[in-house]
Amino acid sequence: MPHFQLKPQLKLKLRHKLALLLSLLLIFPAASQGQRRRRAPAGGRAALVVDERLSALRDAPRLEANLLRRLGRGRAVTVAGARETRDGVTFLKVLVTSRTGGWVQADALVRPWVAGEDARLLRLVRGSEDFDRLARARVFLEAFPRSPLRPAMLLDFGDAAEEAAGRLSREAARRLDAREMEAGGAPHASYYLNYNGLDRLNRIGVKFVFDGAAKQFHYEGAAWREILARHPRSPEAAEARRRLDALHE
Repeated sequence: MPHFQLKPQLKLKLRHKLALLLSLLLIFPAASQGQRRRRAPAGGRAALVVDERLSALRDAPRLEANLLRRLGRGRAVTVAGARETRDGVTFLKVLVTSRTGGWVQADALVRPWVAGEDARLLRLVRGSEDFDRLARARVFLEAFPRSPLRPAMLLDFGDAAEEAAGRLSREAARRLDAREMEAGGAPHASYYLNYNGLDRLNRIGVKFVFDGAAKQFHYEGAAWREILARHPRSPEAAEARRRLDALHE
């Protein structure tokens, strides 16, 4: 029986397809698990926690009611009702899971189906600092994919990420010891790009590149590129182009 051999070009294509398939198998389960964690239960309309300072889940619609738990920022809940207190505080009845729920102050949540909520969240983001600013901006980008304020939020998100890159550069320079890196033997850039100060930013989708000569992190620019790709006629497009040009100088 003749021995069958694949042509080199066909072998290369098969290897590429296999590598792509393996990468999809690794990526898609993680993404679906993340979506399950963030999905609101059935029974009403979805909302997201944006201000954990106010996100106490209580057993009654009063500030003095018993605390059940604290809801984390970005948590998806289902709104099933509302009630206003005598002193003007609005509480929302929410489902956290299909079996558990309570009352939370409305100001802690953003409801994408309510007019003006995108503007309210944009104000909150711009009044925030450091990691809070980026985390709340990420909630905006998830909650309002079609908001006319999205280009402004994308520009702010990129600027906040670049500011964070400057802080991280200074922190890493203080904490990473040159002699230890030399003794470890790995490329210096790999120590910086594995710096644990990047971890929580990476988890909310903020990625950085590293300039080895200057020992500086920079935001990699995904938000600015989205402005140019999806909102090229927006007032923010020219600013996004300038930032990307500066990034590649």
